[in-house]
Amino acid sequence: MKASHATNEMQANAKNRYEITENDLPLHCPMTGMGLWNSHPRVYIPITAGKESRCPYCGALYSIKASVAKSE
Repeated sequence: MKASHATNEMQANAKNRYEITENDLPLHCPMTGMGLWNSHPRVYIPITAGKESRCPYCGALYSIKASVAKSE
């Protein structure tokens, strides 16, 4: 008999590409909210605006979502 557990966590490394915001910095993979039990160790990944960075463990590609400029 299988035990089932309800969870609100994202599946770790489920996608190949993630778009993040500045609120997600410092960037680490797996990200907050991802289950760690079936993933690789957490690793911090350097990233700058307008660039992409790849996780050295799982190959997930991260990019920073362009922020919307506020007009006054």
